[in-house]
This record gives sequence, structure tokens and C-alpha cells, in this order.
Amino acid sequence: MIFLQLILTFFEIGLFGFGGGYGMISLIQAQVVTHHAWLTTAEFTNVIAISQMTPGPIGINSATYCGYVAVQNAGYAAPFALLGSLAATTSVMLPSVILMILIAKMLLRYMNHHAVAGAFRGLRPTVVGLLIAAVLALMTEENFSSPHVNAWQFYISVFLFAATFVGTMFFKVNPIKMIGLAAFAGIMLL
Repeated sequence: MIFLQLILTFFEIGLFGFGGGYGMISLIQAQVVTHHAWLTTAEFTNVIAISQMTPGPIGINSATYCGYVAVQNAGYAAPFALLGSLAATTSVMLPSVILMILIAKMLLRYMNHHAVAGAFRGLRPTVVGLLIAAVLALMTEENFSSPHVNAWQFYISVFLFAATFVGTMFFKVNPIKMIGLAAFAGIMLL
């Protein structure tokens, strides 16, 4: 039963996840943490961290890891958890593959049409909104603590967040280097 739920859930995420992997994060969290309760918020945070550090698109990496953990948390053995990974990964990619095959010829033919150009202009704010939702979804007390619970962890977390944002946005530091530096700083300071 969980395999069918994984397939349907991740197919839906792949179908409506505009903006790429980062745009999918809030959709994935809403489904696997809130709706189905397959993962805890802490486990989902680990999903995001591992998905960003491993090669490949974050949406696909997240689906792979979520499928594995969801099946494992349901009480199945590791070989079945691998099937959960396969089901989630394939399902999240399938809508894009199907749509790209179907739309490729049509898009090239009608790219300069007013309605098509208008649709793409309308999708831009949607993508920005999904990216902001992904950022806000990760700004939880589990990730940052709070000044009342652990002031040191809270202020260091906020500092690392701000330093990473400034480093990548304004100083154009390579994101891979920023991940490594932030991880090192987190180990040393937290």
C-alpha cells in the first residue's frame, strides 16, 4: 500500500513542482511530513541536507531519500526500502519526462505566441513564491533553535545563515565551498 501511495504522491509533486527541485521542497515537506507523516521534521531536514550535498538535482535526491525512509519507517526491510526509493524517484521524474516529450514540438512552434509568453510570465512569480516557501519551511526551531531554548545555537545558526546568503549572493563564493565552510563552522561552534 505504501508503494502505491509513494508513486501517486511523488507523481503529483513532480507534476506540480514548478521551479525545479528547490520549488519542490515545500511540496515534498507538505506531503511526507504533514499529510502522510512518513517522516518527522528532523528527518526531513536531514533529507534536505543530504540532498544538497549529493550530486544531482535536489528534488530527485529528496524523493529518493524520502522513499527509502518512508518505507523503512513503515517497518519494511532494506530491500523494500530500496524499492521505495526507486518508486519515489521514478514517480517524481515521470511527469517531467512525459510533459517534455509532449510539449517539445508544440513549444518550439508556438513560443512567440502571446498566450504562451504570458503563461511563462505568470509562472515566474509562482517559482519565486515556491522558493521562498522552501526557505521558510526550513526556518524552524529544530534547525535554528530559539533564543529562549539555546541562545548560542540560535545566534550561531542565524549568523551561519546570513553569512552563507551574503557569501553566495554578493561575493559569489562557490556554493559547494559555502556548504563545506558552513559545515566546518557548525562543527566547531555548535
